[in-house]
Amino acid sequence: MVADEPATESHLASVLARPRREVAAALRELSAEYTAQGRGFDLRPVAGGWRFYSRASCAPAVDRFVLDGQQARLTQAALETLAVVAYRQPVSRSRVSAVRGVNCDGVMRTLVQRGLVEETGTEPGTGAILYRTTDYFLERMGLRGLDELPELAPFLPEADDVEAESLEGSAIAEALAAARDSSQDDSDVVSTT
Repeated sequence: MVADEPATESHLASVLARPRREVAAALRELSAEYTAQGRGFDLRPVAGGWRFYSRASCAPAVDRFVLDGQQARLTQAALETLAVVAYRQPVSRSRVSAVRGVNCDGVMRTLVQRGLVEETGTEPGTGAILYRTTDYFLERMGLRGLDELPELAPFLPEADDVEAESLEGSAIAEALAAARDSSQDDSDVVSTT
């Protein structure tokens, strides 16, 4: 409960001086036990480790307690930019701007400041800085890995109706929002203790 990020099975095994398999089995057992008992918290695998979350049924009370009505939400522009990075990573700011059709420099700075996006190197041909999503992004989205992002096909418009490249940012944002909404149905409040 005191870790700032999901605790990996390997790290817990090392700290507890127990075999990793034993720790992994114990984590799965605890998670199932907490669910069966209907506890107010849940132990879930996320972003390569395990973390405590508030149970979905308790989320409104925890929201009120922790956030006190001051929840900072991402703007539509930030969601679209984050979605493009999530699906196209590693990607440069200029490529994200091209997909969205507007300059995204300020939005990218905000996403980096919030810890959702990070620099991951440079593009060989141009030297442009490349960005990717962080483990914190996975954690906030309730995903174990990027392979759990929803497919884009259902969100893309028909090729005959519009030019796909100009609406790609919005379609990606819709897919990301759908993933976020489905993960929030499970539980979207991270334990802070």
